[in-house]
Amino acid sequence: MLVLNFPAIISTDQTPVAVQDFINRNKLPQAYLQSAQRWFEPLLQQFADRYAVDTSTQIMGINGSQGSGKSTLADYLCTMITDRHAVSTVALSMDDFYLTKAERLALADTVHPLLATRGVPGTHDIDLFINTIDGLKAGADTAIPRFDKAADDRVSGDKVEIHHGPVDLIVIEGWCWGAKPQSESELQQPINTLESMEDPHGHWRQYINQSLAGNYQQLFAMVDQLIMLQAPSFDAVYNWRLEQETKLMERLKTTENSTKSGLMSAQQIREFIQYFQRITEHSLREMPARAQHLYQLDRQRNIIAHRTGPNIQQ
Repeated sequence: MLVLNFPAIISTDQTPVAVQDFINRNKLPQAYLQSAQRWFEPLLQQFADRYAVDTSTQIMGINGSQGSGKSTLADYLCTMITDRHAVSTVALSMDDFYLTKAERLALADTVHPLLATRGVPGTHDIDLFINTIDGLKAGADTAIPRFDKAADDRVSGDKVEIHHGPVDLIVIEGWCWGAKPQSESELQQPINTLESMEDPHGHWRQYINQSLAGNYQQLFAMVDQLIMLQAPSFDAVYNWRLEQETKLMERLKTTENSTKSGLMSAQQIREFIQYFQRITEHSLREMPARAQHLYQLDRQRNIIAHRTGPNIQQ
């Protein structure tokens, strides 16, 4: 989660301080800026062109599988746009809007045991998500939810951020952001061991699909631009997700009194990503045709192509 509200300050080497801070906090090589400028300048320019004639809040949504670079891109866009235009930006992650652990355990008891595990549609608080966006657009003092993955629960109390005042840009990222539900026929056959062993009758995937067809679509419709970071295949996701967990573990080593109970081993990650396979593969097939900005990735997460799609809004 990132909230940026500061003007540009230039450092002695001519790299803006805010941009250097972005590099440092994401542990990126300096060369990242050259690649980002090449590929993401159309997004920055698009914001600037519209902002010149319409100062209402713009919303960008980023779809991409686990480890594809969604949060880094969201941070980059907020950092660069704030630095260039001295405007207010907020980055939101779907991961911060999971239902609480108690709420998911209740779903597990009443609907399906697999719903105790966060991640899939049906395990987010979509009403909270929509209300948060509405509050930001209205310029109200707005609480920004955060989720502690290590504790597997939502942060509460004085650790919750409050954003004050108007917002010019909201960037939202999520692995299933913008996803569409599947047809009934597509749901019939299990696609992996998790589904065949833990959901043989399809009740879990039916609930997910029905949730996705519901108020998730209302949420997704709030964005002006859909950006997709397209993985080459679902096979690449395991290595990307393993790298994410390793970074989280390293970060928690420097945090006093932090719980690591929610961290996963390599085998647990291999099992965990099966929860996301169905929707990820469905999105990889159908979303590229409707994304306003499609970035194709190779297995090392390098961008190899960028294509603009239908209904680009200026």
